[in-house]
Amino acid sequence: MLASASVNENHALCSTAEWAEHMEAEVLEPVTAGLDLGNTMLEIGPGPGAATHWLRNRVKQLVALELDPDDAARLADEVAGTNVTVQVGDATRLPFSEASFDSVGCFTMLHHVPTAQEQFTILCEAYRVLRPEGVLVGADSLASQGLHEFHEGDTYNPIDPARLFVFLQAAGFGHVMVSAGEELLFTARKASEERSCE
Repeated sequence: MLASASVNENHALCSTAEWAEHMEAEVLEPVTAGLDLGNTMLEIGPGPGAATHWLRNRVKQLVALELDPDDAARLADEVAGTNVTVQVGDATRLPFSEASFDSVGCFTMLHHVPTAQEQFTILCEAYRVLRPEGVLVGADSLASQGLHEFHEGDTYNPIDPARLFVFLQAAGFGHVMVSAGEELLFTARKASEERSCE
């Protein structure tokens, strides 16, 4: 998440075993079905790590980039001695060189990004750090009155599925899939080295 993002006390839910189980069954398994995540993956905005523990068993090396130093420290303690490296950093300025990862994931974090421009910038950065033919996988929450109330007092900027589709194409991705059912799921593939966000 970004420095200007904030979350309220309701987000303690995201640290529970029940939420992790929901993420695995309803988000991670469906959105990654049939995809090769490669050897090295970047997870953007892992928060308490609900997706991290599942993802680390699907790749050889997982880097989790979290803006909040406290969340990053807690997650680093949990995954110490595993194939996960936790770093503190801003998703709008990823501290990695071009073509560093086979896959990038972002799960239920885009709605905590304050502006549409910053959401787009994150997708552009994900494209930049992916290797050719690398895949972006992600999920987010669809806007609803219930979620609006859940996020009262914190940063809540749900991304519209149609806007997400356009953003992914504008970032340079090909083979874009956006599915809006119970969850907003999306995948996209880096088409070539020539395209970039300008």
